[in-house]
Amino acid sequence: MPLLQVRDFPQDTYYVLSQLAKAQNRTVPQQVIFLLSSVLNEKKESNSVRRRKVLDELDALNLHMPSHFPSPAELVRQDRYGQIKGGRLR
Repeated sequence: MPLLQVRDFPQDTYYVLSQLAKAQNRTVPQQVIFLLSSVLNEKKESNSVRRRKVLDELDALNLHMPSHFPSPAELVRQDRYGQIKGGRLR
């Protein structure tokens, strides 16, 4: 298993961490692993949930691109070569 070592860890933060670990019947290393895992998993889930919500809202708008509107690839190509200025096509 990988080893994580932290130098110059703030004393007051370590104290709070150790008290939290003690209250939850964990060692300090166990508490660190638990907290890091919880935060990282929560962040991952919230991003995917938020992304799904935005995509669902866009689908609900039932928008259709006009036939004269450039394709996404064409827009990227024009942007790449500096043909879009001020948000408008040249």
